Amino acid sequence: MMRPLALLLAAALGLQPALADGLTPKAKRDLAAKNGGVYDDPEYDPATTTRMFRVSPGPSSLPPGQVASRIKDIAQLQSSRDNQLVGYGLVIGLAGSGDSLRNSPFTEQSIRAMLENLGIATEGGSARAKNVAAVIVTANMPPYVQSGARIDIDVSSMGDATSLTGGTLIMTPLKAADGEIYAVGQGAVIVSGFTAQGQAEQVTQGVPTAGRVPNGAIVERQVKAEFDDQSTLTLQLRNPDFSTAIRIADAINDYTSQRFGMRVAAERDSRTVQIRRPKSVSAARFYAEIENLVVESDTPARVVIDERTGTIVIGNDVKISRVAISHGTLTVRITEAPRVVQPEPFSKGETAVEPFTAIDVSRPNARVAVLDGPDLQTLVSGLNRLGVKPDGIIAILQGIKSAGALQADLVLQ
Repeated sequence: MMRPLALLLAAALGLQPALADGLTPKAKRDLAAKNGGVYDDPEYDPATTTRMFRVSPGPSSLPPGQVASRIKDIAQLQSSRDNQLVGYGLVIGLAGSGDSLRNSPFTEQSIRAMLENLGIATEGGSARAKNVAAVIVTANMPPYVQSGARIDIDVSSMGDATSLTGGTLIMTPLKAADGEIYAVGQGAVIVSGFTAQGQAEQVTQGVPTAGRVPNGAIVERQVKAEFDDQSTLTLQLRNPDFSTAIRIADAINDYTSQRFGMRVAAERDSRTVQIRRPKSVSAARFYAEIENLVVESDTPARVVIDERTGTIVIGNDVKISRVAISHGTLTVRITEAPRVVQPEPFSKGETAVEPFTAIDVSRPNARVAVLDGPDLQTLVSGLNRLGVKPDGIIAILQGIKSAGALQADLVLQ
């Protein structure tokens, strides 16, 4: 009897390294401590670290950037991301502005299902309620939230309800992309828009069919994350730029060289900076120290144009080569003025109507200006000298870009 048990124990001990390979670093440390040993994390191996990171030996010689910003304002941790949640529910208590059950049959089905879950039989009856609306509930679940925390939720009508004002969202489960329920939402819906209607006129301001429930969802399940066990932190820039990424790595290396005696940051591309956490400090404390470092961020020269609203946003580094611009509105006015022609006396002629057309061509405010924009202030002053409106400035900028004189990226929205 003892021999089979010994063989089984030996087999289990032989499989222990293979089973441990599928565990998290924390589980490996716990398993090593339970067996009386010390777990050596291979991520801290110097040879492995050398292959993973190519840290520059010194700071780069880059020109100064545009704006001094903290690292926390221009980058975020890759592991600390939000998770999107969505659910389907009902808003009740509306003052006759809910879904019409004939046009929204899913609302009636949802009402019957809700009442049946509450133990109320609805077979054979026909609902005529106008104070219920079917809605889609969405939320963003922040990282590292624990069970029992509250988050804000957004409510949007999916039927033909005219307003959600005064309604209350009843218990709605919120699911993630994996199909699991992570939060449950319920509460009074706050709507910023309104609608007022009479027999001959209707006034609507804002969007009355969408609202928000502050702290309306309770987190039921937390997303598993072991932030303190991460030996490598990954920063992602909100606005990708190679110069900004290198400046972030240099600032972190300068700080860690004085604080820990080692350079730990390496830029990967225009969006990513990887950081190796020192062994003597926790991940949360280490990131709290480096996120307040100030770096000079940089952005490419860009002009953003929204033709629908006439909005123009010109970046600080936008420059224009020397060009001549003529802009003006061509006006053609055609006037029909028929004239009555009288015959000469005693000529036996007849009175007739002779057509007469007057054509007037004018170009008011037509100017030819030389525009040279070595900096933003000179560029704006030159455009203002032309005396054109925003729609005219949009046409001018598009023409300058087509001529190859705009030294910036033109973005049309």
